[in-house]
Amino acid sequence: MITKKRVVLFLLFIFPLMFYLVLSTGINNFGKLPVVTPKVMNISLIDSTKKVSLERKISIVCFLGNDVKGIQGGVFNLNQKIYKPFYGFKNFQMIAVYPKEQEQEVALLKKEIGNFTNMVKWKFVAASEEEITLFYESFQTGTPLDNFYTQNAFLIDKEVNLRGRLTDEESFEGKLYGYNMNSVSELNKKMKDDVKVVLAEYRLALKKNDADREI
Repeated sequence: MITKKRVVLFLLFIFPLMFYLVLSTGINNFGKLPVVTPKVMNISLIDSTKKVSLERKISIVCFLGNDVKGIQGGVFNLNQKIYKPFYGFKNFQMIAVYPKEQEQEVALLKKEIGNFTNMVKWKFVAASEEEITLFYESFQTGTPLDNFYTQNAFLIDKEVNLRGRLTDEESFEGKLYGYNMNSVSELNKKMKDDVKVVLAEYRLALKKNDADREI
């Protein structure tokens, strides 16, 4: 027979313990997004302002190249499908890297995006062509930049690791390093899901740390 005393004991002691066990199991078995390239170069090394860093941030990085006007459609896609849903998260940022000579074109691009977007988490980094190449090569994608541009946007975690997929049927040799900004479908079906996974990893880690401190 279940007495009131037993119900109280369950609520006070047994239920919190069960909750913690379930939480811990969920964290340990959570499917993490693979690291495809560990420890890429920190963008702070090529940022002349020294205000932009990949450390302790969940970053989306894109390369604008020397034809900013010609590629802006992909950037708009990235802004609508990835930036807008996630910019409210505390440690999220969007980084666009471009050659210094494209300052005027980038200023126009910022203005266009800013007409319908809160730009608070957008970061634009001007660098020399040599610096851009060096930074990009640290991603180890196996595919070179084309005129300092690539259609792919990249997901980098707080530990400065490049995240992606190790088994992707539509990618060369099954490994997905970046997400095609020109494909709304790929941004919706792959990149958005993968950003959610990385965000969930850190949320679960925080919950686990809080639970450990309470025991």
